[in-house]
Amino acid sequence: MRLDGNQGHYLARVMRVAAGDAVILCDNVTGEWAARVANAGKRDVTLEVAEQLSEREDVPDLWLCPALLKKDRFDMVLEKATELGAARIQPVITRRCVADKLNLDRARALTIEAAEQCARTALPELHAPMKLEPMLRDWPSDRALFFADEMGGELAADAFVYTEGPAAILVGPEGGFDDAERETIRTHPQAKAISLGPRILRGETAAIAALSVWMAEAGDWNDVE
Repeated sequence: MRLDGNQGHYLARVMRVAAGDAVILCDNVTGEWAARVANAGKRDVTLEVAEQLSEREDVPDLWLCPALLKKDRFDMVLEKATELGAARIQPVITRRCVADKLNLDRARALTIEAAEQCARTALPELHAPMKLEPMLRDWPSDRALFFADEMGGELAADAFVYTEGPAAILVGPEGGFDDAERETIRTHPQAKAISLGPRILRGETAAIAALSVWMAEAGDWNDVE
């Protein structure tokens, strides 16, 4: 197989691989593979795939729905959500968001880099930002929606521990949800307000903390052998 573009450039110009070097590949579909460099050009690399090392990992059916933040802070959300094993990232636009656009190509590159650094074999699905109201209107009836409400709710660990089936976590922007948004969310049949404790958390901290608690209580952290 031949790699060009960013991947070929990285192997050829950054890693400076040569014929005979071993390379590990991941396709986000079948899993992880061992390969060897057959030929290394200036901008592309030809590889010979040798054997499959592992199948694509399973991840819990959890969506993270974080409100858009400033670029560097949202970069952290993308990176850590990938590391922690979110199945899907659905950015949300709320009234108090300081950003309303996301470069999807750049965002996907960040998730790929995070997966490579942590030897993940499954990438989260990454979707274009969506306004809160249409997202709630089209919300699937079989997916629980936990939303981090700064005004209070059931403790996250208690709410998550009895979770069964598909779930999602909704986290607001730096200024939180406004009153109208909060009322709309609270009246949604699938929504449940949760509390992330007594301290005020920034948007990126709240998203990472909520995802971590969910993985510990309802995810696959207890499945590690």
